[in-house]
Amino acid sequence: MTAQGVDVDFPIGYPSYLAPEVIAQGIVKPNDHTQCEKPLPSGPKSDLWSLGIILFELCVGRKLFQTLEIAERLKFVITLGCVDDIVTVLAEEHGCLDGIKDLPENIIALLKKCLTFQPSERPTPEELMRDSLFSEISLAYPSFHKPAELFSSSPRCANLTLPEDISQLCKVDEDNDYLAERSIEEVYYLWCLAGGDLEKELVNKEIIRSKPPICTLPNFVLEDGESFGQGRDRSSLLDDTTVTLSLCQLRNRLKDVGGEAFYPLLEDDQSTLPHSNSSSELSAAANLPLIIRERDTEYQLNRIVLFDRLLKAYPYKKNQIWKEARVDIPPLLRGITWAALLGVEGAIQAKYDAIDKDTPIPTDRQIEVDIPRCHQYDELLSSPEGHAKFRRVLKAWVVSHPDLVYWQGLDSLCAPFLYLNFNNEALAYACMSAFIPKYLYNFFLKDNSHVIQEYLTVFSQMIAFHDPELSNHLNEIGFIPDVSAEHSYKYCSKNMEKAELVCKFYPFILYAIPWFLTMFT
Repeated sequence: MTAQGVDVDFPIGYPSYLAPEVIAQGIVKPNDHTQCEKPLPSGPKSDLWSLGIILFELCVGRKLFQTLEIAERLKFVITLGCVDDIVTVLAEEHGCLDGIKDLPENIIALLKKCLTFQPSERPTPEELMRDSLFSEISLAYPSFHKPAELFSSSPRCANLTLPEDISQLCKVDEDNDYLAERSIEEVYYLWCLAGGDLEKELVNKEIIRSKPPICTLPNFVLEDGESFGQGRDRSSLLDDTTVTLSLCQLRNRLKDVGGEAFYPLLEDDQSTLPHSNSSSELSAAANLPLIIRERDTEYQLNRIVLFDRLLKAYPYKKNQIWKEARVDIPPLLRGITWAALLGVEGAIQAKYDAIDKDTPIPTDRQIEVDIPRCHQYDELLSSPEGHAKFRRVLKAWVVSHPDLVYWQGLDSLCAPFLYLNFNNEALAYACMSAFIPKYLYNFFLKDNSHVIQEYLTVFSQMIAFHDPELSNHLNEIGFIPDVSAEHSYKYCSKNMEKAELVCKFYPFILYAIPWFLTMFT
């Protein structure tokens, strides 16, 4: 999230629990260690060290390093690399050696595995789980199976278990908290629709604090280094306060929604809406303008629940997804719904990972030029991370389609897919790859002049249908639809002083290829 702490000006983690390699990143020079033992960014193995410290504290009944200042704690952890038995040294330092010696051997062995100084010698979590200690208790717990992704080659029902009495699944209990069964993303989305304001909550809890401008002035520093003025602003440090958002407003908004609304019958083709205690109100909402429906909390709950169930049955319920999408698509699920409508299937992540996105290619320069100048309208897409994702997805498409070429404007075509799937590049790539052959067939051929001419002819016919006055105006001035982008810009800027004609000239630019593609965005 923070590029291993580079993107923030505060240290991440608690000093007593930091692994040696995490501390070493700040104090060890590259030539102080061998190539294979370079300090690695924090990861699962670093977490095992932290786990070892926590287990040690549980075994001895006290917290470690409490009498040491932070600098001394960090120094002490680093010096543990010079000792043979870290567990014994820790016990001696804290006066609990007898307590440690009384522990079962398998517990001591587990502590030693976790508190291995060199990360290369420390086990991974998977290796640690194979310890004999866990084999004794693992039978009491069902084994964990990572659920298959929606778009993968694995059957999602492979590990499905049903109760012996199937009727137990269908019981409707008035006291059930159905909202608690929904995902955190869904509940937060509905909370916002019901009037929740996260920034306001954080201001009320004083997590976000406004400061008088005078307090933001820099310090005054003398030549000898003595400084005067404000101390370090605590708001720039990590604040791990947990703020609980109240669901009262949301629950009140959904008080008339019955339990059956959370379990719509997918076989019911009589209505596009699930049943509820306020079904008449929902039916009325379905006829309202889209912008109002998208802000109606109860309506969105019903649509989200319905689409969630339909998508879990994809591709079996593909036709019903099409049918419901014609009514509307809940914004929360738009990205994944578009993927289903485009027929995305298979192991998309493995396919995306297999594409070489690092080796330089001739198109790199054009991509580097297009991305920064075209997507300043959105905070995510214009961020450094957004630019990096743009580059990877566009390059993946170019590399995986050697018979096609990158045309200026492809980045605008990529934009909505990346925006909707910002944290899933593979899905953004899969959607764009499915969209282009379906709606822009042969548009990106090396010689696509005849294809462009066909598209622009259709486009001019559309203009004639939707705006005959504009179409007649274009014909009168001899403006043909295969005009180049350069000519369009010159023509437009030349006539820009005629204010009453600006609206007439603007559509000319749309004949240029990049603008034609941008219309989709």
